[in-house]
Amino acid sequence: MNWPLSLLTIFLLFLPSYQASINNHSPKFGRISESEYILTPEQIKDFHSSGCCTLHNVLSPEEVDTIEETFDRFLNREIHVPGKDFCDMSKPFDTPFEQWSIVNCMLPTKYYPQFANNVYEKLCACIARQLFPEMDMTKDYDQLLNKRPGKTDAVFSWHQDMGYWPSASVLGVKETETCTFSLAVDDSTEENGCLRYVPGSHIDKKLRPHVPLGDSRDDSHALTIEVDESKGDIVKLAPASRGSITIHNEYVVHGSAGNNCKDRQRRTYVVAFRPKSVVEAERRIGFSHSHNDETNWDNFEDVLDKP
Repeated sequence: MNWPLSLLTIFLLFLPSYQASINNHSPKFGRISESEYILTPEQIKDFHSSGCCTLHNVLSPEEVDTIEETFDRFLNREIHVPGKDFCDMSKPFDTPFEQWSIVNCMLPTKYYPQFANNVYEKLCACIARQLFPEMDMTKDYDQLLNKRPGKTDAVFSWHQDMGYWPSASVLGVKETETCTFSLAVDDSTEENGCLRYVPGSHIDKKLRPHVPLGDSRDDSHALTIEVDESKGDIVKLAPASRGSITIHNEYVVHGSAGNNCKDRQRRTYVVAFRPKSVVEAERRIGFSHSHNDETNWDNFEDVLDKP
């Protein structure tokens, strides 16, 4: 086709604008604003089918720097966190601070409200609504974790989060849907103990038998379950670079190994979202995810049966 020179010139002049118009009406995925991250259909499917997925490079280096400043104030005990809410997740509660392997700070925004509603929280809220669009997802709790350098015993034993939490029957709800977000404040690799999980282990929504790592949960909060690859369990690693986020649900079997890097820590910022009805039911029975709760929730049914 032979275009007249004037028409060809006009076409070439307006082609960039036309293409931009088409692109503006095309679906956008990933980070699109300060508080919005749009999931792809594949990411949504991966979360629901595997029980865990990874979103790469969600926060900018500058945004992680800002979060890191407050995070380290907690780790350095500049911001006070009372009682058992500042502890070692892998050892007895009375372990001296200098001997800790996994520094755990529960409910940081409760003890430092200025930290709440940060850019990470806003993005998590946006993503949670996409994963469960039919539910009123709201923040349940938050947590800061640090695997200290060279701490090979900084192990999160295999577990399901529902092993730590009240069941649907105890709460009087039908569903317990959860998306737990973990922001990599440091590069999270196999060497420093990144998340590992058993894909699909959440499908039947059944708990495996959990037992305390210590003599009881008065001594240590941690629980553990059995994972057996000879019986069909497939273990998958979920490494995440600084600024990336992993998301897992409440029934997927997961844990992490120790930190074998002598010069690298592994800091993780956790925020969990659940339906508003679930969070309200938790609070009604006195469950707040605080280790300082008056009731020791070793067995929820037994506790609620007590006079």
